[in-house]
Amino acid sequence: MSNDRWWRGAVIYQIYPRSFLDTNADGVGDLPGIVDKLDYVAGLGVDAIWVSPFFKSPMADFGYDIADYRDVDPLFGTLADFDRLLDKAHSLGLRVMIDQVLSHTSDQHEWFRESRQGRDNPRADWYVWADPREDGSPPNNWMSIFGGVAWRWEPRREQYYLHNFLTSQPDLNFHNPEVQQAALDNLQFWLDRGVDGFRLDAINFCFHDRALRDNPPKPKALRTGRGFSADNPYAYQYHWYNNTQAENLPFLERVRALLDRYPGATTLGEISAEDSLATMAEYVTDTRLHMGYSFELLVDDFSAAYIRGTVQRLEQQMTGGWPCWAISNHDVERAVSRWGGPNPPPQLGPMLVALVGSLRGSVCLYQGEELGLPEADVPYADLQDPYGVTFWPNYKGRDGCRTPMPWSSAADAGFSPARPWLPIPAAHRALDVARQAARADSTLSLARRFLAWRRAQPALVEGDIRFLDAPEPVLAFVREGAGQRLLVAFNLSDAAVHWRTDALAGTVAATGHGLPGGQVDGGGLSLPPYGAYYATWS
Repeated sequence: MSNDRWWRGAVIYQIYPRSFLDTNADGVGDLPGIVDKLDYVAGLGVDAIWVSPFFKSPMADFGYDIADYRDVDPLFGTLADFDRLLDKAHSLGLRVMIDQVLSHTSDQHEWFRESRQGRDNPRADWYVWADPREDGSPPNNWMSIFGGVAWRWEPRREQYYLHNFLTSQPDLNFHNPEVQQAALDNLQFWLDRGVDGFRLDAINFCFHDRALRDNPPKPKALRTGRGFSADNPYAYQYHWYNNTQAENLPFLERVRALLDRYPGATTLGEISAEDSLATMAEYVTDTRLHMGYSFELLVDDFSAAYIRGTVQRLEQQMTGGWPCWAISNHDVERAVSRWGGPNPPPQLGPMLVALVGSLRGSVCLYQGEELGLPEADVPYADLQDPYGVTFWPNYKGRDGCRTPMPWSSAADAGFSPARPWLPIPAAHRALDVARQAARADSTLSLARRFLAWRRAQPALVEGDIRFLDAPEPVLAFVREGAGQRLLVAFNLSDAAVHWRTDALAGTVAATGHGLPGGQVDGGGLSLPPYGAYYATWS
């Protein structure tokens, strides 16, 4: 635990607490449940865990609406439970990162309760308040990601407040220095408690345009983005003014200065902007964020050209920063379904773990990704996500990737003796941890083997990347660093392919990664469906 640069090339396992393990029979996972399963997590061969929000919250957005940044919601346990989690994780060699939602709070937070009372209280300027137009309408045309206008009327102040997400998630006014300091103080509270870093939610949303200028319209053909389609008015605009403002940069430098006082502490910023890769390059530097990730690989396009182009564009722009790649998380359809269709083949799951683990950068693996879990089809009657309820049936929300972990073949899948907060589908029960742990060829066993092998390959952990010319559906590149050079190739299709190339000259197939490999002949490389190939130079 002494390496201050542990995060470079690290594999970070995301835990969504309410769906991990329930220990008090209320149908919702909790912090003691995470403690109980930390041995399993450590056994995967990951370096750290990222724990999604567990703070006091009315749970309108399942914890991303925080009412108290410094306490644990009773739904998940207590501060003492979190301290036990820290101690157990550190004893297993796991770092602990936690979510921090800086840009907004719950409307139940004491700051907002005070701020909304009037225009002359000590926190009157802690949130983004604005007068109506002459006709009483909102001050500008900004839209909320979760649907509708981004402004809510407050009769006590006779003003509107900004909410980029739910109406119950008012945006903080980071132009106020007191707000910035309060956010830094909350980070310090957890650093002093022993956390190893933060995943910073929606970090480019902290600042808004002071002049409240209208966002310009976006052409219909370009109305796409994270989790929303053309029927969501949020997609109708270029979001130039409600987020990603220049004032955010010096604030990120203050965040970095704080973390630099805690050796080994790191930051991972979630960035969703009009040009997310350019914003990542701007935000991830030696004086700002340690790492950043965007939604560029959390999309439907699974072509070699798209993945190569995305990584190359970031490499060209982020010359001094360090990326972090994710293909699944709690906000998007699970990768094996997104890229493998309604009946994804079993070999796709382990190949995807290897693919994201072979790109230059750190890695976020989302719970269940190591099992190859497909997206769950949650009936409308069982939906919990307000985003999905609003946009059903065109967009079914995020519940399908948030269903509970299947631990065993027991009737409750080993998750909870009570009715779980979301149903566990039959397809997930057939992929439970216990069943997969008993099979050497399961996604879980192959993922464990690959992650153990990856840890011993310096070129994969922190080496450079150089892509090779290869036809679809072959993605091929070279990773090189610390005296090692690896050739890596993936078949991104469900049919066998042959890559005619002389790039393999002088290479020797690498062993130990456990993945279905390719066969080299005089003319090139044959790859099985969703196959992977690794080789070193002799």
